[in-house]
Amino acid sequence: MPRIIIDPESSSLKERYAVIRTPRRSRQRFAEAIVRIVDSKQQALDEADAQKKCLPAIVYGPSVSSECQRIYYLVCWLDE
Repeated sequence: MPRIIIDPESSSLKERYAVIRTPRRSRQRFAEAIVRIVDSKQQALDEADAQKKCLPAIVYGPSVSSECQRIYYLVCWLDE
């Protein structure tokens, strides 16, 4: 997993619990459109659905990519 540079002075970039809709776990960054932020680890685990490819995770972001898209970086999967 690539190292994520954390900005401790940022008020918008932070680690968050999420459910990510993705067909594979090999990616390290995800467009905002497929990331749903939730309030807790338990909520992420409860709302995950492997059949629908919705996976629980901790993400960092959102950040703006060089393509001007808002993205989240994967910190870790919660179900591994």
